[in-house]
Parts: sequence; structure tokens; C-alpha cells
Amino acid sequence: MNEERVAELVRSLLVELGEDPKREGLLRTPMRVAKSWAFLTGGYHVNPRETISDAVFESHANNMIIARDIEIYSMCEHHMMPFMGKAHIGYLPAGRVVGLSKLARVVEGVARRPQVQERMTETIADLLVCELKAKGVAVVIEAVHTCMTVRGVRKPGAVCVTSAMKGAFRSSPSSR
Repeated sequence: MNEERVAELVRSLLVELGEDPKREGLLRTPMRVAKSWAFLTGGYHVNPRETISDAVFESHANNMIIARDIEIYSMCEHHMMPFMGKAHIGYLPAGRVVGLSKLARVVEGVARRPQVQERMTETIADLLVCELKAKGVAVVIEAVHTCMTVRGVRKPGAVCVTSAMKGAFRSSPSSR
């Protein structure tokens, strides 16, 4: 991302909003916004498959493994406003396990780009199914969308919950 170009676009946006980008409080705002966007869209420069591929290990573990409360920050592709919350991942290994921190890294790599929560949930689950060859993968994401809480319907506290159930989690309700 060309941060200087993005900063210039932010300056233009400030002018369109009726602001003076040369005003003391706004002097450094365009570059701060550009750096924020570079961070929030950093997932475009991460390949989540590579993140996980060197951390998969053979194991005799055959019980569910769960990583809960993985913080997520993403951007709604419809309004370009942030949403944030928690991701929960469970999988039933089939002779292979992954380092737990890699689950959080996969979530972060997928989350940091504009998208809808539903697709993000499916993308994480599909990636884990492919890389782990697990008997089942479950991903649940709970998030608060600022496009819903501070604009539009303005319902603070409303939480969107999405899930993706693959393999045994989909075919066997008792696994869930």
C-alpha cells in the first residue's frame, strides 16, 4: 500500500467533509489514517496457509482441541467500518495437530482485510480443514459491527454470531 497516496486521499476526504487538513489537530491525521489502514488491511500481505504449514505435527491426540476468545478486528466491506469480537475454533484431529498460536495467526491473517463476517468464518474453517485434514472443524465468530452500532440502525450491544461446521461437526450434532 502506498501510504503517501492514501494520506493524500484522506486529505481530499477531509476537504470534501468541510474540514481544513492544515488545521493543527488534523495536520498528521492523513498519515495516521494511512498507517491505520495499512495495519487493518495487513492480511493482504499474509498467506494464512504458509502460517500454518510449518507448524503441523503428527500426534495421537484424538479429542477435540479448542482455542477460544481469539480477538479479531476486521473491516466491513459494505461500509468500510470496523467490526471486532472473538473467534472460537475447535477441531477433531486425525493424526495431526497444529501449534495453538498458529490458530490465532490464521485468524488474524484472514481477518485483516475488508470482508463480511460470514465469509471470514467460512474461509478460516475451509483453510483449517485443508491444512489439518481434521475429522472436523468448527469456527464460531461473535462480533460487534460499528456499521450497525454507530450508524444505520444504531443498536449498541448487538452481536453478530456466525459459524462454520465442517466434517464431524456438521454431520454429528453431538460433536458440536
